[in-house]
Amino acid sequence: MHHPSRGADDTRPSSKPRKAISDNIFERSSLGGGVSRRVRRAGTATSTLRNQEKSRIADILRKCSQADVEDRLHVTFIDKDGDKHTFEVANGDNLLDIAQANDIEMEGACGGSCACSTCHVIVESDEMYDKIPEASDDENDMLDLAFGLTETSRLGCQVHMAPELDGLVVKLPSMTRNMQASDFEKR
Repeated sequence: MHHPSRGADDTRPSSKPRKAISDNIFERSSLGGGVSRRVRRAGTATSTLRNQEKSRIADILRKCSQADVEDRLHVTFIDKDGDKHTFEVANGDNLLDIAQANDIEMEGACGGSCACSTCHVIVESDEMYDKIPEASDDENDMLDLAFGLTETSRLGCQVHMAPELDGLVVKLPSMTRNMQASDFEKR
């Protein structure tokens, strides 16, 4: 500590003794009842705020948990062997990503860019098929190349899960054709 009467490089301790931290605490607590009452009130206020904060956080977590449960949807894939595989998925997930994430045999050769037909699926229910947004021209062009095309055929990369599709059941065709749009480009 620099002292005005000493040089800047003088590191001798100050002649005035310093109080220990515990002495300062004792001195503050012995100032009278007013200080300790203020401390108690502050402690009570802090405790009340903590309880309010805990309650608020619990409400947020409860709402998030409910929202998470409400956002969870179910889709069932029937594989080429006829085995059913049901998954809990999130709103917005597409069938290609769901299948690949769960080791269901769906190629998706174009990576989900709607440029092949290897993620072809057949929607089992006409009612559920009608709930899926209409196929684009690009999707219909790729579906024309799909093996085993049906009235309820769709490309898995173009079907995004939504609450109205909860419980969707799709069947994988017995085989796929890996024909891509690029196979028909002029060279």
